[in-house]
Amino acid sequence: EAYLNAAQAQGAVQDDAVAEFESFIDVLKAQPKFAAILASAMLPGEEKLSLLEKAIASDASPIFWNFLTIVAKRNRLDILEAICFESRRRLDEIRGRIPVTITTATELDGPILENLSEKLRGVLGGEPIILSQVDPETIGGLVVRVGDTIYDASLLTQLKNVRQQMIDRSANEIQRRRDSFRNPEGN
Repeated sequence: EAYLNAAQAQGAVQDDAVAEFESFIDVLKAQPKFAAILASAMLPGEEKLSLLEKAIASDASPIFWNFLTIVAKRNRLDILEAICFESRRRLDEIRGRIPVTITTATELDGPILENLSEKLRGVLGGEPIILSQVDPETIGGLVVRVGDTIYDASLLTQLKNVRQQMIDRSANEIQRRRDSFRNPEGN
C-alpha cells in the first residue's frame, strides 16, 4: 500500500505504477539467476542496488526506482513478488475490481465470457477480473470462484450429488426394510 500511496502522492497513475512493477517481476521470472542474486542474503543491499542501477535505473520511472532503492537498502528484495501481488490486490480493491476464476470443461469464447462478466458485474457489484481455466474433468457447466466462495454448477458435481442421493436412498430403504423385520407388529 505504501507503494500505491507514494505513486499517488507523486501524481502518478496507480495502475501504471503497478503495471511497471508487474513488468519488472516478469523480467525477474524470466531471469531466475538475477532474481536469486537479488533475493540472496549473502549480498549486501548496497551491492544489490548497484546491480539494479546498472540493469534498470535508466528504464524505470522515478517512483519505481525510488521504491526499489528503499526496498534494496532495507535488504527486502526477496519479497518483491509478494509486495507486487499485494499492490495489485489492493489496487483492484480500490478500483472495485474483483478477481473471479471460472473453470469449465472447454475454452469459453468471447461472447460467453462477456455475458458471464455482465451477469457477475450485477451480482458482485464490481468489475469482475475473469481468469478462465479449462478442466476437462468438469464435464460440463462451470465452477466460479470469487475469493473464498465457490459456486459449483458443474456437471461433475451434479452427477456426484445424484450418486450420493441414490446411495442415501438405498441405505435408507435397506434400513427401513430391516427395521420392519425386527418390529413386525409396527406394520
